[in-house]
Amino acid sequence: MLKLVKQTGQTIYRIWFYILVAIPILLFFPFLVLFASREAWYPQFFWMARNLWARFILYGMFCFPRVKYDQRLVKKKSYMLVANHTSMLDIMLMLVVSRNPFVFVGKKELVKIPLFGFFYKRVCIMVDRDNTQSRTGVYRRAQRRLQQGLSICIFPEGGVPEEHILLDKFKDGAFKMAIAHKIPVVPMTFYDNKKRFSFTFLSGGPGKCRARVHSFVETHSIRPEDTAELRTSVRETILNDLVKNS
Repeated sequence: MLKLVKQTGQTIYRIWFYILVAIPILLFFPFLVLFASREAWYPQFFWMARNLWARFILYGMFCFPRVKYDQRLVKKKSYMLVANHTSMLDIMLMLVVSRNPFVFVGKKELVKIPLFGFFYKRVCIMVDRDNTQSRTGVYRRAQRRLQQGLSICIFPEGGVPEEHILLDKFKDGAFKMAIAHKIPVVPMTFYDNKKRFSFTFLSGGPGKCRARVHSFVETHSIRPEDTAELRTSVRETILNDLVKNS
C-alpha cells in the first residue's frame, strides 16, 4: 500500500513538472517568439527564460536552488560553462546559476519535445553527434555567438549517463572550443538533480538543488594539443567534488 502511494505521488510529481514547463511558455508565448526571432534580441529571451521559466519550474517543483561560487562570472564576458548532466532540471539550474546570457549546445533530438522544442531549435546550437559536418558547423555558430558577447554551455558527457554512473567520460568538444576562442572554462557541479528528478520515471522528490561554481580555468596559454589534459583536469575537479559530497 505504501509503495502504491509513493508511486502515485511520483507519477503526479512527473506530470506536474511538464505542466510547469508549459505554463510560462503559453503565458508569454508572443514575447518569447518575438525575442527568439532575432539573435540581437537573445539577451531579452534569456532574461525571460531565466527569471520567468527556470525559476518558476524549480520553485514550483519545490526544488530550491542553492549555489556556491568559488569565483563569480564577470558581466559581459564570455565563458565555456560545463557541468555534470543527470536530469532535465540541469537546464533550469544552469539558467539560474549564470546571469550572463549563454547559449546551449545540445543534441538535435530535443527539438521533438512539444513547446520546448519550438524555441530550442531557434535559440540553441544543435548538433548531430553522428554527423561530422554538423559538429564542424557548431564551431562556426558558436564563434558568431561568442562575438555577440554571449557564453556557451555544453554538458561534456554528451548525454545523460546510466543511473549507476556518477560521472561519465567527457568529450572534447567544449574544451576544443574554449581553447580555440581563448575563453575560460567554468566547471560546475550539480549535486542533487538526479535525486530530485532523474530520468527514471518513478523517482524523485522535492528538496535542495545545490550547485557549485568552481574556480575558472583560463585557456590563453593552452595549446590545441593539450585538449585532453584540460578535459581530464576539469572532469577530475567535478568528479572529486561529486565523490566528496555524494
